Amino acid sequence: MYFPRSTKSGFTLIELLVVMGIITILSSVVLVALNPTKRFADARNSRRITAVNTFLTAIYECVLDNDGVLASCIGSLTTDEVYEITSIPADGVCNAVCTIATSVNHCADIDTLLAAYLKELPVDPSGVTTGHTGYAISRDTNNILTITACAGEGDIIKVSR
Repeated sequence: MYFPRSTKSGFTLIELLVVMGIITILSSVVLVALNPTKRFADARNSRRITAVNTFLTAIYECVLDNDGVLASCIGSLTTDEVYEITSIPADGVCNAVCTIATSVNHCADIDTLLAAYLKELPVDPSGVTTGHTGYAISRDTNNILTITACAGEGDIIKVSR
């Protein structure tokens, strides 16, 4: 009797292990090159930059509508003091949670003053305590406003106008 030789084709275990090893090495190299942690931080910082500009635009639209009176849009912020922008009334208990280079121990309740210009107050994308935004405002002696993101990742995010 004649038995023909088997001609099964396929991969051996060694070949499969080698291919899996190569795929693992390539995927780890790509993952390190892409650095998803940095990409997520950049995305959050982009949202912070947008929010900072949104605050300033809303304030200056309010100033234009109120014949150039800044106090009607930001309240009575003391010059050269840094205030955390909150939706907590000034007469309520406000423990400023914003931590930036300057100490922040005041709250600025400007959400009602800017209600016509902002649908809602922008909030830091990393998550904040209820009533807080994660942004700070200051006014210098020339009435130039500076809005700062309290939790900027890597860079200090602030804009002055």
